[in-house]
Amino acid sequence: MGRPKKALLDRTRIGRTALELVDETGDFTVPEVARRLGVQTASVYHHVEGRAGVIELLREQVVAGLDAGTLATGPWDVALEVWARSYRAAFAAHPRAIAMLMTSPVRAVRVIEHYERVVSLLGEAGFAPAAVMPIVTGLDNIVLGSALDMSAPEVMWIVGEESRAPRLAEAQAATGPDRADLAFDLTLAGFLAHCRELLASKGRAAEA
Repeated sequence: MGRPKKALLDRTRIGRTALELVDETGDFTVPEVARRLGVQTASVYHHVEGRAGVIELLREQVVAGLDAGTLATGPWDVALEVWARSYRAAFAAHPRAIAMLMTSPVRAVRVIEHYERVVSLLGEAGFAPAAVMPIVTGLDNIVLGSALDMSAPEVMWIVGEESRAPRLAEAQAATGPDRADLAFDLTLAGFLAHCRELLASKGRAAEA
């Protein structure tokens, strides 16, 4: 028999399979990935360096849903907002992967390239180098926290019929099913307003 026309295994299939497992169960092991792909565990290790390498392939699969072109959308603050919304949507599709990805160092080249564009955008806008990573990290916290919140139950505070928290019950009832979206809009708007003020303060200091 001749060699198969298509490779039985590649890095894309490994990352996609690991993400499927995380979506289903919240975690994965390399042997589980191998079993689902119908190969030996050693075959997976031939393509990737251990579990950390698989996590990065998984990360690339999630970020594949992120539109990098949004960072070329108008002024820096408009571009950052549009990118943040795309980023949130990409991760909201895989909420069980968020904790794993937030606590693992980012090595995936495609993901690093996204962050390079964000850092370049902020630098070109005039932010001081020392301010850039706090802004990037803060945006990560807002976006990923909100993406996780999107998978939470609609009613998060169970106050009961004879509640000792009537104001909480009233506020929760008044908010409706859009709580996560409204909270994201509010937090992102406040974050961007603070960033604008940081930039304006830097400009005023330079003029003084």
